[in-house]
Amino acid sequence: LLLNRKMSKPLTDDEKKKQISVRGIAQVEDVAGIKEAFNRHLHYTQVKDRKVATDRDYFLSISYTVREKLVGRWIRTQQYYYEKDPKRVYYLSLEFYMGRALTNTMANIGITSEVDEALYQLGLDLEDLEEKEEDAGLGNGGLGRLAACFLDSMATLGLAAYGYGIRYDYGIFTQKIYNDEQHEETDDWLKFGNPWEIARPEYQIPIHFYGRVDYSSGSPKWVDTEVVMAMPYDMPIPGFRNNIVNTLRLWSAKAPTAFHLKSFNVGDYLSAVCDSNLAENISRVLYPNDNFIEGKELRLKQEYFLVAASLQDLIRRFKLSKFGTLDPARIDLAAMPEKVACQLNDTHPSLAVPELMRILVDIEGLPWDKAWQITVDTLAYTNHTVLPEALERWPVEMLERLLPRHLSIIYEINQHFMDQVAAKWPGDFARMGRMSLVEEIPHKRINMANLSIVGSHSVNGVAALHSEIIKKSIFKDFYEMWPKRFQNKTNGITPRRWLVLCNPALADLIVDKLGGDEWLTDLSQLRNLEKWANDPSFLVAVSKIKMDNKIKFAQFIEKTQGIKLNCDSLFDCQVKRIHEYKRQLLNILHAITLYNRIKANPNGNFVPRTIMIGGKAAPGYAVAKQIINLFCRVARVVNSDPIVNNKLKMVYLENYRVSLAEKVIPAVELSEQISTAGTEASGTGNMKFMLNGAMTIGTLDGANVEMLEELTNKDDMFIFGLKVDEVDALRAKGYNPYTYYQANAELRQVCDQIRDGYFNPEDPAKFHGLYNNLVNHDHYLLLADYAAYIQAQDNVARHYANPTRWAHMAVMNIAASGKFSSDRTILEYAKDIWGVTPNREKLPDPHNAAKAK
Repeated sequence: LLLNRKMSKPLTDDEKKKQISVRGIAQVEDVAGIKEAFNRHLHYTQVKDRKVATDRDYFLSISYTVREKLVGRWIRTQQYYYEKDPKRVYYLSLEFYMGRALTNTMANIGITSEVDEALYQLGLDLEDLEEKEEDAGLGNGGLGRLAACFLDSMATLGLAAYGYGIRYDYGIFTQKIYNDEQHEETDDWLKFGNPWEIARPEYQIPIHFYGRVDYSSGSPKWVDTEVVMAMPYDMPIPGFRNNIVNTLRLWSAKAPTAFHLKSFNVGDYLSAVCDSNLAENISRVLYPNDNFIEGKELRLKQEYFLVAASLQDLIRRFKLSKFGTLDPARIDLAAMPEKVACQLNDTHPSLAVPELMRILVDIEGLPWDKAWQITVDTLAYTNHTVLPEALERWPVEMLERLLPRHLSIIYEINQHFMDQVAAKWPGDFARMGRMSLVEEIPHKRINMANLSIVGSHSVNGVAALHSEIIKKSIFKDFYEMWPKRFQNKTNGITPRRWLVLCNPALADLIVDKLGGDEWLTDLSQLRNLEKWANDPSFLVAVSKIKMDNKIKFAQFIEKTQGIKLNCDSLFDCQVKRIHEYKRQLLNILHAITLYNRIKANPNGNFVPRTIMIGGKAAPGYAVAKQIINLFCRVARVVNSDPIVNNKLKMVYLENYRVSLAEKVIPAVELSEQISTAGTEASGTGNMKFMLNGAMTIGTLDGANVEMLEELTNKDDMFIFGLKVDEVDALRAKGYNPYTYYQANAELRQVCDQIRDGYFNPEDPAKFHGLYNNLVNHDHYLLLADYAAYIQAQDNVARHYANPTRWAHMAVMNIAASGKFSSDRTILEYAKDIWGVTPNREKLPDPHNAAKAK
């Protein structure tokens, strides 16, 4: 009776005020101080009064107020690092999908209640102002969001860590869905300024391109280059309530001079300015897809720009001893691996290998062998994919033109390496061809993954299954050569953003049950929730929180997309980049199957379901865009059919991004993780849903395997489909999808509807390509897994019809999610790869010290 799914009411203001166990109780003097600072920034920074100020002025004023609370901690942290001189960790990534900073900063430094109360007293609403912040969308998806979670964990664990990336003027594009198709608009996230960044023009660094290698002096010199300046912008990364604030340094490309005076004097002013614009294009835009990028010179420029600026910067910092002195204290660069750990997030920063060698050999004058040892001991490489098309390869001809000295260094690295391979496997020329950094077929290219492996002391995958696959397949030769170099580091997520910030009611309930908030920095403590998994009152509380989140999300969807959701339905969601291997199309096949069943038996006893898909397709990825189009066409038919009524609803979540994820994840009850086994490296969305009490339907792929291992009862996850070895066996035998199409009447009906234009009668041939892919090619085995997927979905519906059982499963999933904290992942990196020790010491709060004084 208590667990019925009647819609509960949204929280009242009084109920919101009671939710203070994670946020803490607002202190009167702190509230007064925040109000004073807010009014000061409104007046002196925004130059507005309350009569003319807009919500954006209010947002900026409260952001500067919160930033003030960070500044003392930020400076104190950097002073502490320079005084203690710990080994520093540098995380190089072309993507950092940070999302919004205001609420995350408030939560991490523990002032959410004070800010909320101060704004309330000023007649303003914190949630309204939060919506004014642009997402820092400097990433495509999982890889960039992982980097952001890692920064949070490194700060929380007290590591002297720095993120290095690019300050793109335009982030991942804004997705608009109209006429049932994806359209891309620029994401001008900086158009209103960024209150969290600090420009550091005094640390600008010259970056060289083009030119030639001059050997006339006996040693190679890179000359006649074109120079672009790298301007750093720093963003604060606060740890969770430990008063540590680390730094994310983002580089922006600037022309070396505003214009060439000589050109200006001869009247060619416009040409000079245009040259300036070309230089600054390097940091203009994030490439919108992390696969299929080959032969794009601007992308190669971005990759080199990142590593060249970052390596020069970290070497400068390495040479300094104490805070505030500019005199080089360390001359011997042989000590660098003892003080510097540099992690390459995928192959994008792989030019760090030849660039570090160039700095050490050409500039610092070290002999080759000594420089090589320093390089290998300093660098480590994380692989994020097994898809061949996603492993970067750059044409030799392009490298020769853009980075001639680096190409010569790569050739020399390869020569030394090939000598090692030949010595270990004499006469095995096939192996040498596979392992060479230089590929000859189909044309001469540099294999950046091979370069990263050879130039690093550690290579890791991001889930146990993924790490085994790379050892057995794509990097098998390298594993046989250096078995100790390979290891696994299963990905994780930060529970601060993905529970405390986005689902505070659930976080408060957990605090109440576990008797404190220590679990927020030791997520393994969630296992203790299992003892309440059969407690009726606890199950009621968990179910009520989920329903409240569903109602809130339904209100958001109705407001933004005009679609009314049935909150008594199962919220079934798949949110991630649109890609064939992630199999959103399989999800659509299930939706059409459900629709057909309801049409055939309108009075049947169906469990109501709302199917949501969200994610962006790369602008040049035609098949992915067709999948979006098909979903939207099917949704149009389903949602307008009176026979279906509230039994089935389909919603495309437009412009999926971090801030939208924070709204949808707490509301979802079924998480779709249905990639073909052996294709998804890890996945982190699966972990976020699990932590927030959603059940997973998925294949044994990526981190799903370890999620299942963590569950006490394996039936609390809906696993289906072929396993990795079965996928390989089926393909080896000769997979024919048409036989599956012929053998299954429901599948045949669904495919025929797609082929015959049932969902788009005005253009019946529109999806012939998708149909043809399915029944004649089906590289990702959708038809082979269809029957098992439908059976698993039927099992989901049976379980959902039993609310008590479903709530029990939700609690067991939350309890089993402790392993998937990014804190655990970073602890493993620190111990096994970087050789650094976390600092659990909480630094003094500079604001409290000022008060005491």
